[in-house]
Amino acid sequence: MAFMFASCAQQPQASSTASAEAQTTTQQESTASTSPVTATQKAFFTQLSKLCGKSFRGVAVFPADGKDPFAGKELTMHVRECSGQVIRIPFHVGEDKSRTWVFTQMEEGLQLKHDHRHEDGTPDEVTMYGGIAIDTNDASTMRFPADAFTAELIPAASTNEWNVVLSPDGKTFSYILKRDNQLRFQADFDLTQPIN
Repeated sequence: MAFMFASCAQQPQASSTASAEAQTTTQQESTASTSPVTATQKAFFTQLSKLCGKSFRGVAVFPADGKDPFAGKELTMHVRECSGQVIRIPFHVGEDKSRTWVFTQMEEGLQLKHDHRHEDGTPDEVTMYGGIAIDTNDASTMRFPADAFTAELIPAASTNEWNVVLSPDGKTFSYILKRDNQLRFQADFDLTQPIN
């Protein structure tokens, strides 16, 4: 799920200073300076958890030039593992099932991480990047700037910001990647047509 820009598209190069051991140690930590989970973040988490047990198809809507690695491939999100603290959403791109979005209610705030695995289940070299949400006062949109672990793992992704949007009408889930405040990738999923 490494977005070519460290999102979920192409695998970026890992920093040589970020070891697998450091990845494991830092997976459940965040060094972002944000406040604890807010009422808005909890409301978003609650809304997302209502999708648990369902799967949805999506399309890459940006870039629209057909050059993105996801262009023309079937995108599917599976809201599978849900607890009071963690929601895991495997994100499949065609036959590639290596990516999972992990939303966790941490002491520091709501966290988004990208868990990348090989077919045998072992962690990819580039995995568990993401960040802690900044409060937007809008329970439909969460913004996750790249944390310090991400910046060390993937230096080029230090300015990444992932936006996850549950449309107010409940019809669309959007996964958005920005870098340097420029849109790099967006996939929209139709929540009105669950596929299971």
